[in-house]
Amino acid sequence: MSSEAGTDLEILLTLLDLDQVDDDTFIGHNPPNAVGSRTFGGQLISQAMVAAGRTVGDGRPVHAINAHFIRGGNVKEPIEFRVQRHRDGRAFANRIVTAFQDDQELFVMLAAFQDWTKGLEHAVEVPDVPYPDVLPPLGDHFVGYEDRLELFVNALKPIDMRYANDPTWIMKGTGERLNHNRVWMKADGDLPDDPLVHVATMGYSSDTTVLDSIITTHGLSWGLDRIVAATVNHSMWFHRPFRFDDWALYATESPVAAGSRGLGTGRFFSLEGELLATVVQEGLIRHFPRKEK
Repeated sequence: MSSEAGTDLEILLTLLDLDQVDDDTFIGHNPPNAVGSRTFGGQLISQAMVAAGRTVGDGRPVHAINAHFIRGGNVKEPIEFRVQRHRDGRAFANRIVTAFQDDQELFVMLAAFQDWTKGLEHAVEVPDVPYPDVLPPLGDHFVGYEDRLELFVNALKPIDMRYANDPTWIMKGTGERLNHNRVWMKADGDLPDDPLVHVATMGYSSDTTVLDSIITTHGLSWGLDRIVAATVNHSMWFHRPFRFDDWALYATESPVAAGSRGLGTGRFFSLEGELLATVVQEGLIRHFPRKEK
């Protein structure tokens, strides 16, 4: 997909190139011709990561974020990111980033940074799935569903996504129920060498597919069933350096759904099987069954 503003990845990189107002204040923008009425949560996460990282400087990568969504952002208005500096130690730095529109808080995120040093190492094994080069691109899965998945079809797609299992709408037709989800992801093109851009692009992509296992556990699908979903909070831990213009497997599952909320957990693995990052997201999930005629 392309637009007058450039390819979808070029648009994302433009969104991550925040305007700096002063040392601790940044302005972010929404994509042109944004789909939907609310700012995509992954965009807020990635822009806030860039704002925090720009106040820390090179050489000290982000190792954890914890974000909470307060209000939906207006896609027609810019977003102001205000950074609070809570600590600058020898090895650690901590920031709080709050996103505002019209002086109302949309989102708040704690970001922690740490120097990369060697230590004890172990990790869970990567799931056994086909490699991305033998899997179809995302667009192939939309064929025949364009009218019912219009929001997804027309959304910005800066990330190349290859499902190792059927997506929710395909499973809906086959009757399959699955309590996990496996998708290969990478930037849909080359990224600049800046490590913060790679981390922020992964942050952007981490808000996709992570809640899928909640609904596929119940045989439901986005677009085909009446489901209201909204991210409540989102956390990530980054375990080692990586490039996100290389393939990473996003392996997610849902351990619990209760009280109209569902929890999705995920892990990003490199092609070589190294665990790169861990994700936990809680979402509001409400299903309104259609009345049978």
